[in-house]
Amino acid sequence: MLKTFAVITLLTASAIASANNVSAQCATLDKQQAKILFERWNTALQTGDPGKVAANYAADAVLLPTLSNQPRTDLAGKLDYFNKFLKNKPVGTVDSSTVMTSCNSAIDTGTYTFRFSDNSAVSARYTFTYAFVDNQWLITSHHSSAMPE
Repeated sequence: MLKTFAVITLLTASAIASANNVSAQCATLDKQQAKILFERWNTALQTGDPGKVAANYAADAVLLPTLSNQPRTDLAGKLDYFNKFLKNKPVGTVDSSTVMTSCNSAIDTGTYTFRFSDNSAVSARYTFTYAFVDNQWLITSHHSSAMPE
């Protein structure tokens, strides 16, 4: 009986340790953190350096950009898009945001407005999906489309 109790205790302790290890590896994102990630991306835009913007994306991330009909599925495609987009010196502002999160992944979806150096602006709908990879949140997909008129 004592031996059975010891085995049960050991199995229970192992299960608890395993559950604690899983929860320690499970990052979640709240609305404030999503705002910080958007600002990180927006600040990278304002540097004018496509490489700094692309560094916010996972290697296999998909970008469906606002001002292009071409999906950008690799680094070269993202750099090509941002090289053109950054020439107008965009500054983004989130107008509305809804954040949904689960273990090591999150979705931030809403609307934003970009203002450009020529005083033009475009309002768009967006969805950023994120994954927590190597202790940082990276964009895994980014879809943006101009608001219908």
